[in-house]
Amino acid sequence: MDDRFLRACRLEPVDRTPVWFMRQAGRYLPEYRALREGRDVLALCRSPELAVEATLQPLRRMPLDAAILFSDIMVPVAEMGADVRIEPGAGPFVREPVRAPADVGRLRPLEPEADVPHVLDAIRLLRKELSVPLIGFAGAPFTLASYLVEGGPSRNHERTKALMHGDEATWGALMRLLGDATAAYLRAQVEAGAQAVQVFDSWVGALDPEDYRRFVLPTMRRVFGSLAGLGVPAIHFGVGTGELLALLREAGAGVIGVDWRGPLDVAWDRVGSDVAVQGNLDPAVCLAPWEAVRAKALGVLDRAAGRPGHVFNLGHGVLPGTPPETMERLVDLVHERTVR
Repeated sequence: MDDRFLRACRLEPVDRTPVWFMRQAGRYLPEYRALREGRDVLALCRSPELAVEATLQPLRRMPLDAAILFSDIMVPVAEMGADVRIEPGAGPFVREPVRAPADVGRLRPLEPEADVPHVLDAIRLLRKELSVPLIGFAGAPFTLASYLVEGGPSRNHERTKALMHGDEATWGALMRLLGDATAAYLRAQVEAGAQAVQVFDSWVGALDPEDYRRFVLPTMRRVFGSLAGLGVPAIHFGVGTGELLALLREAGAGVIGVDWRGPLDVAWDRVGSDVAVQGNLDPAVCLAPWEAVRAKALGVLDRAAGRPGHVFNLGHGVLPGTPPETMERLVDLVHERTVR
């Protein structure tokens, strides 16, 4: 197996910089759109065979250094009792938002083997197919809580922050429940065969450092602490987290994912040289002509400066309108320009 990605996550020497992309299986691929035709995303996630096919599609096109399980961050929440629907182009919506202690009580603890066996079966099937490491993943408790409290995507997260500050007991109960679920879900994925895991905290950049430290960091420490003995790399990624990077490092992951809003070398200085860093090309640039993509990608590599522990990725997921050929050329570029 090509373990270049795993070695980079552990700050070990590699023959060239590994590369994979968040949302590398998705709507930018025509074969994915064909697979998705007439199917709800959650239904796709609940079919191990279809999830395997979606996971493998991008690897048939380009020599990526890791596969990431095709799923959705709302899958475990839906199995915990939340009435979740995912609307194309809009995102997750929750029919009965969490606003009070009784609403938290409607959600039950996650039991992975009973509640998400399809996810674990997909991982087992993928391990038989793959020649690169498989990344499992979960949504972070804050981002999951935000969807549950707001009822859907939100620009200002006002209901989430109001609950966080106005009813700390309910917020604490929700975060404990989601933290335990996230930890159990990730552990089960590793036990099924995932060789690394990533926690996506898409909305945590809405918080200032003081609120992150008070209302989120204790839960994240528990999540990553529960993974510490499993011997697999853990990646912690958030969007808009420039001012939170040092706190993300405190949470305990060995790899910090960096979005595109700041220079990679500055971000690395903030988290420290004893952790690996993943990122951080702006995904919107990938819709531009190739020469612009090339220049920006080389800028990221220049800032990484060949230091051990860099995993090349976008600063968020591949956008739907991205030409697949651009992503193929990008993989080749990274590999060609970083031969050690």
